Amino acid sequence: MRVMLKATMDTEKTNELIRSGKMPEVMKEALDRLQPEAAYFGPVDGQRTALLVFDLTDSSELPPLNEPFFTEMNARVEMTPIMNAEDMRKGLSAMG
Repeated sequence: MRVMLKATMDTEKTNELIRSGKMPEVMKEALDRLQPEAAYFGPVDGQRTALLVFDLTDSSELPPLNEPFFTEMNARVEMTPIMNAEDMRKGLSAMG
């Protein structure tokens, strides 16, 4: 299932990672785990935020995928099932 992960990162915690030089490594490890089809980064409501779209094949993947955001960045994490245009067309055509 295609999902979008929104990680709203704690400013103080990510400032520490940036100052220590560890932020690129932490982000690379998270992205390597997720293998997102799309990844966007920017400020949302005044906080560093990552929006990542990836395929979740099994709910047992949640702990290893989410933990770096919790433990390393003290982030608030939200995951939402999403569709691309092709998925939406397929779903709508099954309705009738």
